[in-house]
Amino acid sequence: MSIARTVLREQVKDVLLERILRGELEPGERLVETRLARELGTSQAPVREALRDLQLLRLVESEPFRGARVRAVDDSQLLPVFPVRVVLEELAASAAARNPDRDSGALDREVDSMREAAAAGDWRTQIVHDLAFHRTMVELAGNEPLLQSWLVLGVEVSTAFATYQTFWDQTELAEFHVPIAEAIRAGDARRAGAEARKHVRRTERVVRQRVRDARRRARPG
Repeated sequence: MSIARTVLREQVKDVLLERILRGELEPGERLVETRLARELGTSQAPVREALRDLQLLRLVESEPFRGARVRAVDDSQLLPVFPVRVVLEELAASAAARNPDRDSGALDREVDSMREAAAAGDWRTQIVHDLAFHRTMVELAGNEPLLQSWLVLGVEVSTAFATYQTFWDQTELAEFHVPIAEAIRAGDARRAGAEARKHVRRTERVVRQRVRDARRRARPG
């Protein structure tokens, strides 16, 4: 595969990923290669390859004779993700704080963007920057295997986060990220890891409560 084709595939994947995160492509929506290629001004090959990458991230599902669709994420399917994600993000935050080449300002910029989106009542943009904050944190760890492991998990959780709007105040949600950024900026690895763990566990509690509520409603009588 040529370098140009690889770059094009990544660009198409990033566009589709952002559309999914923003809710522009909804769960269950068909992803037609010819239509997407026409919209993006490219051939079908990079679109097909990008859809395969998104399938590996469990954002897209494909069935014979039915094509690709945006995958619907169920809360109960997310629960096994959290014990793994909490370990990865705790490790990432600690490593980022120890990294002498870290650009902690990148985290501050994502927090500022979340605040701006909160002030505008723009959930979709806030979710995009929420994901960007966590990805930046993992990238600051400077550990490629860690980043690749997180990508499989973190994107799915952030996508599902779009459904939690009734549980969070938008301003409060943005501020949840501040202690992590502060600890990484200070180079306090222990505190950074603890804050990252607390952050993921907070979201896990919300998902578990949603699952309990759904099961309670499903009981007969």
